[in-house]
Order: sequence, then C-alpha cells, then structure tokens
Amino acid sequence: MLAENTQTQMRKGILEYCILSIIARGEIYASDIIEELKAGRLLVVEGTLYPLLTRLKNNGILSYNWKESTSGPPRKYYQLSAEGEELLKKLDETWQDLAYAVERTVNQREKNK
Repeated sequence: MLAENTQTQMRKGILEYCILSIIARGEIYASDIIEELKAGRLLVVEGTLYPLLTRLKNNGILSYNWKESTSGPPRKYYQLSAEGEELLKKLDETWQDLAYAVERTVNQREKNK
C-alpha cells in the first residue's frame, strides 16, 4: 500500500513535465497526448489529462486552436505559449538536477551493498 502511494506520487510529480515535453514537439490533440503517455508507461486517463490541460491553458502555459476533423466534430490542438516554453526550459534544468541527485543516491546505495 505504501509503495503504491509513493509510486503514484512520483508519477504525478513528473506528469506535467512529460505533458509539456510532448506538446513542445508541435501541435497535438489530447488523445494523442494520452497515447504518448501510455506508451511511456505513464498511464493517464482523460479525467486526469483534461483538467491539467485546462489549468495550464488558464495559466497561460498553453494555447489551443480548433481544427476540422475528417471523422467527427472539430478537435482542439494544444501548443506551448511563450510562457510555456520558458517554463519547460526551467523544468528541463530542474529535471537534470533531480535525475543527477537520484542517480547518485541510488548508485551509492548499490555500492554499499
């Protein structure tokens, strides 16, 4: 139970960063973001993604535009705003620092076995 909670918190902590990294590649539809996250084993459902996208849009991190679809109603495609690009640069730096710290800590544990 404790392990599951910790694993969930770890995933939640990096989800926004991963979503911004996906969107930074270019305009993308929400279901394509979900597929990318699932492929990376960061399982996400629409009920998790859409509120996060809305919050990021309301905070000026994302923008979107509507595009016609060949198989139904128009679709909302997301892209990073200038503020979003700046945020992602900062998160990239933070991730590098965290990845280094975690890797170093884990390697030290392994050496001491």
